[in-house]
Amino acid sequence: MPEPLNQDEVEALLSLAQGGDEATPPTEPAGAEPSAAAPRPVEARPIEKFNALPSHQISIYDFKRPERVSKSQVIALEALHEVFARNLSASLSGYLRHIVEVRLMSVEQFTYSEFTMSLPIPTSFNLLSCGPLEGNIILEVNPSILYPVIDRLLGGGKAEALYLERPFTNIELALVNTILDRMIQQLRETWESVKEIDFQLFETESNPFLLQIVAPNEPIVLLSFEVVMGDYAGMVNLCIPFKVIEPIMPEFSQSNWFSSKSNRQGGQSRERILANIANAPIEFSAVLSETPVSLYDLLALRPGDILDTGHHCNQPITLSIQGRRKYRGTPYLQKDRRVVQLLDRVHPTDPDA
Repeated sequence: MPEPLNQDEVEALLSLAQGGDEATPPTEPAGAEPSAAAPRPVEARPIEKFNALPSHQISIYDFKRPERVSKSQVIALEALHEVFARNLSASLSGYLRHIVEVRLMSVEQFTYSEFTMSLPIPTSFNLLSCGPLEGNIILEVNPSILYPVIDRLLGGGKAEALYLERPFTNIELALVNTILDRMIQQLRETWESVKEIDFQLFETESNPFLLQIVAPNEPIVLLSFEVVMGDYAGMVNLCIPFKVIEPIMPEFSQSNWFSSKSNRQGGQSRERILANIANAPIEFSAVLSETPVSLYDLLALRPGDILDTGHHCNQPITLSIQGRRKYRGTPYLQKDRRVVQLLDRVHPTDPDA
């Protein structure tokens, strides 16, 4: 073990720290031989003061609230879940037949204990599995907006909805699950732009302290949404433990996310549009012939009269889709059914198109 400093060495260091002159090491009495156990003189070195450091090199770090998500990743998470908020607004508005507005309020990093201590009791505390990722995330819906939604689903809406400080009944849970299903579906579709994750409702609890998915000091990313329906408003919180999304965090860098999103949209936009309109009914008509007729001749027509259209029976006829000429074909009679065999497509520059 090194020997402790003596009083003279301590005073020398203090004089250097206070900006004094260089201190001379202590000397031994004249004629005395240096002792083998005597400490070696301390080399005087300049001591940098803390206040002399530039301000931009000093950063405050709270070890109780570690931040592991970079600023660019937070911006990407915010942009991703703003899309989720807009899609959820449209989905809930159509389902409830009432204007519902969902807004992303904040994206912050906390510890799991701070999140659970900020929640009301009781509340709708839902555990979601997120395969193929390991672990679970939490979707919490505040009762202040759930009770008005339940009231509207049960035919209310004229009187003021009551806020009851009790766990949900079985009937209320069934109605809440219909809302959760829509939220989870929109969450699943939104995350497809980053990674295909199968979000599934795993467990529901009214007391957040009864479900401990991570350690109390584990860092989480908390996304808070405000849901407004008429005169009622409430919060929806999405709690994502950092260790759950840590394997895919590089995908949340701002540049990678936006570039991958544009590439996926460019390759899948046509397929999605075709899938959405595949079952849409359209009008398909075959025009055998057309000829101009004056109003006088039209009024003079009688059963048995013959109109000469100038169109030969062997000439192709025009087929129209929604009133626009698209194909040429030949009419046939097959098993007492009138059919048309397609020959070619009408070019857009064709004057007959």
